[in-house]
Amino acid sequence: MHSAAANKLLAPAYSGLLIAVASAATLGMAFVAQYGFGLAPCELCLWQRWPYAAAIVFGLAALLLPRLRMALLVLASLSILIGGGIGVFHVGVEEKWWQGLTSCGGGPTPNSIDALRAQLLTAPVARCDEVSFRFLGLSMAGWNVLWSICLVIFGALAAKRAGQENK
Repeated sequence: MHSAAANKLLAPAYSGLLIAVASAATLGMAFVAQYGFGLAPCELCLWQRWPYAAAIVFGLAALLLPRLRMALLVLASLSILIGGGIGVFHVGVEEKWWQGLTSCGGGPTPNSIDALRAQLLTAPVARCDEVSFRFLGLSMAGWNVLWSICLVIFGALAAKRAGQENK
């Protein structure tokens, strides 16, 4: 890519759009894994999706609201950082470094048949502590952490550039 074209594309004015597109692509890959390849998400997998949805909104708003661009890029980056944090927690649960949430397939032992029935009917399809797919040794949660780091760095640098433009 020609450097002038790359500079224009990476300019703060378009950074929000790039964050929104990258976040939408990330959600798209999650949906393809779920519906195209039958990889049922656990509760933590679902939680990791919400920050990307927020980053799409903040990124598009940064594109449309130039006066608020720096703050919106910061919010998009923080959203993705939160998703990455959830991903770190999820990787720890998958690797048995710590215990996951009781709603992730574990939980207390029921003390009656009715309690057992209720627990079985509300149990998630996928467990948070079992990796359903690995690529190059990393689970999907692990890849989410790495991708989140990349997007957070990009968003933080874009916010810094947007702040410098406003001076």
